[in-house]
Amino acid sequence: MNLLQKNTAIVKKKAQELGFNYCGIAKATYLDEDARRLESWLNQNMHGKMQYMENHFDMRVDPRKLVPGAKSVITVLKNYYPDEMQSEHTPHIAKYAFGMDYHEVIRAQLKTFLQLLNDEIGEIAGRGFVDSAPVLERAWAVKTGAGWIGRNGNLINKQSGSFYFIATLIVDIELEYDDPFAKDYCGNCNKCVESCPTEAIEPNKQINGSKCISYFTIELKDALIPEEMKGKFQDWMFGCDICQDVCPWNRFSKAHSEPQFNAIPEILSLSHQQWESISENAFKNIFKDSPLKRTKYAGIQRNLQFIERK
Repeated sequence: MNLLQKNTAIVKKKAQELGFNYCGIAKATYLDEDARRLESWLNQNMHGKMQYMENHFDMRVDPRKLVPGAKSVITVLKNYYPDEMQSEHTPHIAKYAFGMDYHEVIRAQLKTFLQLLNDEIGEIAGRGFVDSAPVLERAWAVKTGAGWIGRNGNLINKQSGSFYFIATLIVDIELEYDDPFAKDYCGNCNKCVESCPTEAIEPNKQINGSKCISYFTIELKDALIPEEMKGKFQDWMFGCDICQDVCPWNRFSKAHSEPQFNAIPEILSLSHQQWESISENAFKNIFKDSPLKRTKYAGIQRNLQFIERK
């Protein structure tokens, strides 16, 4: 076993020990095709009011500008599919938000990951990212062999579906690189497109972010949700899982094994009326470590009023 093989084996072993469900590696390089796709998406204003998507374009498409000296991009996946679901009559919350904020959980694990690699391999400069920096995580996931991009814009893993967080560790050492995932297994299936109530899923795997329920219930900071969306949210209060729930590949989803992603009890059981009557102090206390804090108390109340059934 040569040095590249040895170091690569260490990377994958440590990822597994930290509870990541997949680990793949690609060479750090310019994402030419993805750059063109992102530029077109932005030019069509499909990001709506998510202005941050326009920032740091050069870093998004070239990890070497984000991490000087970068040679390898390590992609890891972390399953979040829950073992408990919400009660039937609760306002719907996307499954990724059932437990603790994944940004905090996975960021800490990436920090540990990099430290372990330094201990085992030697001095490595690198940075870990999880959905909070200009990194095209899904593009790198495909390049590292994790899966393909489905019609719904999500990364789909053939063995276990799409209920995964994608995290990226960019490092300045060369490693053995995995083959990119080359095939699209969506076939003629169109379930996600047909099931999206706001018609946010467009042809060619293009997602109009400005029409997505997740955009309106999380990203949009306006005091009011556009009236033309009334009646289209199907009781989704925070995020949306419709396009994943109908995806045939998610029949292979299995419950996660990350204790920090276990559901906050209130998320599983609070009724619409109980959500409306919760105080701001109680909300801040119960959901202080939850992704729900992103939209804040006022945002949750706005969303509840919008989806309220008459």
